[in-house]
Parts: sequence; structure tokens; C-alpha cells
Amino acid sequence: MVPPSLQPAAGPSETPRIAVEARNASKAFGQGDALTRALDDVSVAIRKGEFFTLLGPSGCGKTTLLRLIAGFDTPTGGSILLNGRDITADPPNRRPVNTVFQSYALFPHLTVLQNIRFGLDMLGRKRAEADARAAEMLALVRLEGFASRRTAQLSGGQQQRVALARALAPEPEVLLLDEPLSALDLKLRKEMQRELKRLQRETGITFVFVTHDQEEALTMSDRIGVMQGGRILQIGPPREIYNQPANRFVADFIGETNFLDGEVGAIAGDTATIELAAGSVTVRSAGLDRGQKVTLAIRPEQVRIGEAEGLPAVVTGNVYFGTDTHCHLELSGGAGVVARLQSAADDATPLGEGTAVRVSFTPGSVQVLAD
Repeated sequence: MVPPSLQPAAGPSETPRIAVEARNASKAFGQGDALTRALDDVSVAIRKGEFFTLLGPSGCGKTTLLRLIAGFDTPTGGSILLNGRDITADPPNRRPVNTVFQSYALFPHLTVLQNIRFGLDMLGRKRAEADARAAEMLALVRLEGFASRRTAQLSGGQQQRVALARALAPEPEVLLLDEPLSALDLKLRKEMQRELKRLQRETGITFVFVTHDQEEALTMSDRIGVMQGGRILQIGPPREIYNQPANRFVADFIGETNFLDGEVGAIAGDTATIELAAGSVTVRSAGLDRGQKVTLAIRPEQVRIGEAEGLPAVVTGNVYFGTDTHCHLELSGGAGVVARLQSAADDATPLGEGTAVRVSFTPGSVQVLAD
């Protein structure tokens, strides 16, 4: 299957305005045998006013790309553009870009208001103007009444809001966020996800967010760029990334996925039969050839369990998560499959281990990944 384009698609009536662009950007560290290529010929165009997320495992190059945009590192090759202007050689203080780091980096000897005002003071803004802007940012992050407090008197979530307010106060054209929520507990992290999206929507500033957390990427982003090994593998809206992964890595990294290896059998019109060890599955035939080796990707919530039709399987266990139960199954032939079963108020006892069942998949939900 052909991966979605790595370039942003134009709207029906106009070409999207581009805020940040990396063109064939590369970054290598070290020399000789110790050479490490952190970025390998990466090109990406980030639109004005969008929430764009770079998602991938540790060491994939996402933070390196963020640092190139910020000006903290210089690319080994390629260029970085801001609003169409090449800023590759510009130092950080000459770029209308601010960064929020994983560590909040607040000044403990300053009050909340002074922390937020700090960047404005460095820009030479008049005190009254800086105070008014800082107060405006306090209201934006919903910390009115905290202006005179020291940062040590704040919770982790409140400190994160102060860091965001300080970064937004000078009105940057682009805000870079390097895993800013990773130090928060789960409940607070979810709350801050909503707050970040609200702030981005209300300010209209382009956000470039770096994370390894798939849930953060899916819930906040307008578009996601999935990275591995210094390259961007796929760019698209969250639903597209989740439902139409370009390859096995993307499918595996974004959410939970069942993978079944098979071979293309008969093709009739717009459908094809995929022969598996446990039986056959019908899929769309576009781009497939008879005898081709393929991998099927099926999300657990698209797996259906019944008794009348489908692939023969045996229940091997259940894991209860409250909102749903993961039913683990083994197909005839040995392949494992997980079905996510939604919980209900009158939940019955889950199928016991060893129960023989039939497994089928929601029509249209099976993604075919060419080997």
C-alpha cells in the first residue's frame, strides 16, 4: 500500500500557509566509527496555526528536529525555514520561537508574575506593558490570584502552566514543546492535554509538540509525524494515522494492533482473499497481487467473538481494565489475537480459558500491509 504523502495536502480552495519547514534536514554527531545519524534527510512542512506532533520512541530524532527549529543545534545538511525565510544560520535569540522543556526551568527566586514577565523584560518592554501582558497570560492559563506566589508554592501542574505562560508572553510565531507533560501524574497529564489544546486554539500560535506518548498525540494533534531511526515514516491527521498506518511500525506504535501473516489468494473485482493459517479473510484488492505475502493489521476493538462464523480460536485469558476487557485468543495455527470488549453495567462473566469460539473482524477494518 502506498503511504500517505509526507507533504501537507492543499485545501480545496487554497494552499496552506507554512509556518515551519525542514528541507532535507540531517544531523550527525561524532565521527568515523562513532558517527551517529540522529536525523536522516527529513523534510516536513508545518502549517500556520496547527498543533503538530512529532511522535516516536526514544532516540528516533524528534527532539533533535525540535532543537534544529529552535536554533540550539545546527543541521549537518539541509535547511530550516520560518515563514518561507531560511533561518538555518540564525541564533536562537533571532528566531521568533520559544521552547517549553520537560523540566519547567522556572526561577525559584522570582514570583509567578516575574517569571512570566522575564522574557518581556529581556526584550526591553516597558514595565507597565510587561506587567499587563503577564497578567493577561496568567488569566489565559487560569492562574489569576497566583501572581505574587513563589514557584515552589505551586503544584507540578501549576508550574507547567507558568512555564507555558512565560513562553507565550512574547507572542512567538511558533511554540516548541519538548515532552512537557512527562513529569505529571496520569490524571493531571490528561487535564493538561486539554489545557494545551485550548491554549493553542485560543492563541492561534503554531505548536510543535514532541512526545513518545501515543495518547497525547492522538488527543491533541491536528496532524502527527511518526518518526523512527531519524526519519519521518508518515504524516497525517490522528484518525488517518490510526486507521490507515503506512507500515507495520506505525501500526504497532500507534495503539494496540493484531498482526496476522498471510498470502493473497483469489482476487475477484475489488475484493481479495487473504489465506491465513487459521482460514481466509476477505479484504479490498487495491494494490494486491495473487501470491503476494502480506500482513494484516486489525485493532483489538474491531475483533468480534461469536460461535457461528469466522476463524476458529480458543480463549487463553482475560484482562479487565474497567472500561473494557481484553480477551486473549489463539487462532488455529497458533497466531495470537486480542479482542477489546466494551464493559457494560450488566457485564456477564468473561469467556473462560479454553472456550472454543469464532473470530471475525468488523467489515472494512482490516488493513493490509505489504511485506
